[in-house]
Amino acid sequence: MVRSAVRFALISAAALALASCGSVPMETAAPSSDHPFPTLTQTTGHSAHEIHGIDVSKYQGTIDWEQVRAAGVSFAFIKATEGGDRVDDRFRENWEGARRAGIARGAYHFTYWCRPMADQIEWFKRHVPNEPDALPPVLDVEWNFESPTCARRIPIALAQAKMREFLHAMERHYGKKPIIYADIMFHREVLANNEFAQYPFWVRSVAALPHVRYPGRRWAFWQTTATGRVAGINGNVDRNLFAGTRTQWQRLAQSSFRHGAPTAVAAAPSPVPEPAAAPQPVLASATQEPAAAPQSVPTAGTVPPTVPVPAGDTPTMIAPLPVSRPRL
Repeated sequence: MVRSAVRFALISAAALALASCGSVPMETAAPSSDHPFPTLTQTTGHSAHEIHGIDVSKYQGTIDWEQVRAAGVSFAFIKATEGGDRVDDRFRENWEGARRAGIARGAYHFTYWCRPMADQIEWFKRHVPNEPDALPPVLDVEWNFESPTCARRIPIALAQAKMREFLHAMERHYGKKPIIYADIMFHREVLANNEFAQYPFWVRSVAALPHVRYPGRRWAFWQTTATGRVAGINGNVDRNLFAGTRTQWQRLAQSSFRHGAPTAVAAAPSPVPEPAAAPQPVLASATQEPAAAPQSVPTAGTVPPTVPVPAGDTPTMIAPLPVSRPRL
């Protein structure tokens, strides 16, 4: 009986170790009636996820997309536009390169809060083609304290109204439910309490698991680091994870990232009036979030391998808020 008890204890300890290493996600939810993406509120860590991606802009320079694909990257969010008058210098190059390599790609727009949203909508539509196999368009919402002309917050109600204007226009034009990208500060101030829950979310959480930073928020994509390394890209690149399984991702790709019948979209809202008040003073900027250890990706192979994951997925404390990403 002593031997049996020892054997049972060892087996139990091994089971607990496997459970703690992040082998499976937690609280997986099937796609909602609003969009096709499976979502999570909690995860055990990086290693729970099979599908890996990146997000890029001109700052990554020339990208060898064939190497990126061979390294195990399944999707890429590519910066397209900012405000109503800026387009990323490498958007078209990256868009076509990812397509030729067979990497699912989507375009994102960085919101400029001091410009009418109608201008930003038309600017995005002018530069981002409506291609059936692309991921839905992404609305990137952050407070941009680094802007020389618009480094300010606007009222919460106005920010939400401007978001709705863009999201409705994107769904009408591209026929897919747009994705919302939000950093921690903007989400905490504008999007908490499940605002915009009918949209798939892409969250940034570098030094903590998403449920620590975005309590209660269901997310479809998770930006895990700004210092990742991927074959085919010189220097650092943002790394991302998909909430669902490989099988779910393959089904989504086969359906061109659509969900059943087209979603009914409300009539176009009236353009949001801009505030007449003078710009508010910039509030204290956030302290930069500590970067996670660089994540490396295997080199080319015939079948994209599972991307290795750094140790220590689960943080022991909440880290400071991050600053905004570099702009054009």
